Amino acid sequence: MRLHFIRLRFIWYALSLLVILPGIISLATRGLNLGIDFTGGSLLDVKFTRAVETREVRQVLADFGLEKSLIQKSGPSSFIIRTRALDENESGKVVAALNSRLGGMTLLRNEKVGPVIGKELTQKAILAVLIASVLMLVYIAIRFEFKQGVAAVAALLHDGLVVLGVFSLFQIEVDSSFVAAVLTILGYSINDTIIIFDRIRENIKTKRVTGPLEDVINVSLWQTMARSINTVLAVLFVLVALYLFGGSTIKNFVLALIVGVSSGCYSSICNASPLWYDLKRLGDKKKAPAGGKVSARARA
Repeated sequence: MRLHFIRLRFIWYALSLLVILPGIISLATRGLNLGIDFTGGSLLDVKFTRAVETREVRQVLADFGLEKSLIQKSGPSSFIIRTRALDENESGKVVAALNSRLGGMTLLRNEKVGPVIGKELTQKAILAVLIASVLMLVYIAIRFEFKQGVAAVAALLHDGLVVLGVFSLFQIEVDSSFVAAVLTILGYSINDTIIIFDRIRENIKTKRVTGPLEDVINVSLWQTMARSINTVLAVLFVLVALYLFGGSTIKNFVLALIVGVSSGCYSSICNASPLWYDLKRLGDKKKAPAGGKVSARARA
């Protein structure tokens, strides 16, 4: 007998709360571990006398606790290194170590820099996400119905909170690529949700599936299940490979995608459609006459 997702919806809601609540508490108490893209720091622009690999530079920086610094190769032997804010003494020691251990170098720049993502840009990014959510809500309301749009945006909020919560709980550093990862996750998740909603609408319109609405939704979920699972597995295989072999500079970006894509698959199946079902039932109960029954539209 197949699992009935709608009848078990309160279990899915509870599981989501168990994941999200610790993250929300951590965000409220500890916040995010913001990287130098948000906080600013020191910038070193150096040119070595021989060809040097990024990993060699990182190994030297690791001795000063700077292994998570952003290292950008700007030429065959040139690098731009962004670290946390260093005082003059610390900066001198780092430069001396790079010079002595990597065969000599020329220091082109050594300066304090502001955050790449400042307060104003952060506010604009949040505003962009809000505008995108409203536009998604409008689009789904026009193509499907308003309550489905609300359910879809709620599922997106779920995915965003899961990713933010995980990074806050484990104090994983957040840099500029994290913002790109979150936006990618939102786009991926809404796509999966729309495909499920489209199948539900098709089954209701063509009457291919008869019976109560909860059964129609459940059958629709199972009809799109293989597609949802196969798609997320294909994406996860690539992401896991990138996480293991892609280098340290993209690990946090890929980790955010792994968490978000997994959460997006779960929320599209277990949260969005069940939440729409509850919203629809609530609306139909309000429309029903006192003492009357829920409308037939909510049952079929």
